[in-house]
Amino acid sequence: MVLRTPVSGRVEYKLVQPGEVVAAGGRLATILDLNDAFMTIFLPTGDAGRVALASEARIVLDAAPEYVFSAKVSFVAAEAQFTPKTVETATEREKLMYRVKLAIDPKLLETYRDYAKAGLTGNAYVKLTRDAVWPDYLAPRLPNVSN
Repeated sequence: MVLRTPVSGRVEYKLVQPGEVVAAGGRLATILDLNDAFMTIFLPTGDAGRVALASEARIVLDAAPEYVFSAKVSFVAAEAQFTPKTVETATEREKLMYRVKLAIDPKLLETYRDYAKAGLTGNAYVKLTRDAVWPDYLAPRLPNVSN
């Protein structure tokens, strides 16, 4: 039997072995969809309110700090993720953090498909204003991959 996935991805985890019986609808594998890779970051209230969808971002992975990847803001949560039980003072409101997703261009992911992995940690930088200028150390720098 051959299994196919409708997405351009890679098997991250094989959940069953050949010969095992799986119930209808059971999971067989976890696939990393290379068309939908992103980094989740958290921004405080003041910054989350200033960031726009499609704002430019940069990602520097801990596993490859010499490279800088371009990304764009694809999601900003409508509600805070870390909310004190009662938010009554300005100081308490400063503790609110909003989840933001930074999407990486699928074409870039396709180029580096053998290196893309789920769960990598790193630092992200987001433009809060359109006229902000990236410092030189955040200019995109990509690995040289020969096919």
